[in-house]
Amino acid sequence: MATLSSLFGLSLSLILLLLFHNSFAQLECDQGREQSPWQSHHWFRGQRECRLERLDALQPARRIQSEAGFTEFFDQGNEQFQCAGVSIRRRVIEPSGLLLPSYSNAPCLVYILQGRGITGTVFPGCPETYQSFQQQSQQQREEGGGQSQRFRDEHQKVHSFREGDIIALPAGVANWCYNDGDTPVVAITVFDTSNSANQLDPRRREFLLAGSHRSSERKQESFGQQTYEGQYEEQTGVNILSGFNPDLLAEAFGVNREVARRLQSQDDRRGEIVRVRHGLQFLRPSVREEQHEQYSEGREERRKGGQCNGLEEMYCALKTRENINDPTRADVYTPQGGRITSLNSQKFPILNLIQMSAERGVLRRNAFHAPHWNINAHSIMYVTGGRGRVQIVNNQGRTVFDGELRRGQVLVIPQNYAVLKRAQSEGFEWVSFKTNSNAMVNQIVGKASALRGMPVDVLMNAYRLSREEALRLKFNRGDQMTVFTPRSQEGPF
Repeated sequence: MATLSSLFGLSLSLILLLLFHNSFAQLECDQGREQSPWQSHHWFRGQRECRLERLDALQPARRIQSEAGFTEFFDQGNEQFQCAGVSIRRRVIEPSGLLLPSYSNAPCLVYILQGRGITGTVFPGCPETYQSFQQQSQQQREEGGGQSQRFRDEHQKVHSFREGDIIALPAGVANWCYNDGDTPVVAITVFDTSNSANQLDPRRREFLLAGSHRSSERKQESFGQQTYEGQYEEQTGVNILSGFNPDLLAEAFGVNREVARRLQSQDDRRGEIVRVRHGLQFLRPSVREEQHEQYSEGREERRKGGQCNGLEEMYCALKTRENINDPTRADVYTPQGGRITSLNSQKFPILNLIQMSAERGVLRRNAFHAPHWNINAHSIMYVTGGRGRVQIVNNQGRTVFDGELRRGQVLVIPQNYAVLKRAQSEGFEWVSFKTNSNAMVNQIVGKASALRGMPVDVLMNAYRLSREEALRLKFNRGDQMTVFTPRSQEGPF
């Protein structure tokens, strides 16, 4: 008996070692092997030629309704998304709505547009550190050998989220979400389907652990004189447990056959977002304790500089959300122009695993986001408020997009394509998802820009300018960088 126990313990240890080996490799804990920002972990991106002669502003084309919310999908087959290697969805969870547990074949970033709630990400092999006990009766203590307490529940950490949070979800990791607020939670999610973590195919696949997908509705959207209808494969069906034999499932879980059939959700028509009638009960610290924990996590991550010290300290304790909407965290700010806030793996270490980053932009009336290009990433821009005019130019000097963007639209800005943005009268706000954990930008004009770094004589000969004209071109914007204030409130563009 002791021999069997030893063999079982050894087998379990070997399994856990193999399970965590790949996870540690993805985290790249060894600082000596840190990846260059010019490199990227992607399989599918670049395997097909991208011929983006014209870019379009896109909106969701299909909706799946659930009992307590709905999910809208952008067309996966669109050439812009295929070229960038991404898939996008927008989700609304009503108050008391529970998004059932699922996982995806691709890592993703979630931006909370509205609302607040609770989310749980269950990392494999990590302990259930949230535990509660209840007192046993005298009879139970006698039967249990004098034990005075027993578990009532235990689970991994849960985290609160709010408007402006970025939530990072690795591929293949189970996640659930609950709206404990009074307003709907609205979230936009971008999946990096070309990431090396996805070895199936360059398409998003979602695996439900509970519930089912309802039938979907197609949406037609008009852009100018054109009507666009998304082309999708219908994503219907039930959760992954439904494919197993009920008797085998019952034996595996140690339950009766009736419970096993309920796990398969065969007759469940509520969809993937269900309503919790009397509120969801789970273990969580007080608001004050949670705020202190978040502060301690951030301070510890900054102190270590991304270095890790074993599974328990780094992998299981990864911080999975960070707010990008706080003006005090802006990287660039001008009172009359607006602000730009970037979120990369230096600030948010889990992005080393996700291999994505994010940017939040807020422009005031008629302000400019200076002409620039993305050096090492595609940028997927989602408009969160206001209106703005955007121009994008390719390597042949052709304008591939010149139009106005409004709230709810998505635009793909390909790597190295030059882009210029200007806010309209009500301002312009967006969040961008980028396909590199340390996305880099090269400004064309302004402080620390490409033209600013060149000798005046180079500019004179390149553009056939006089020395005075070249000096004005180089220094006209003074110390402004990235965000430019308007020369006049009503100036032409």
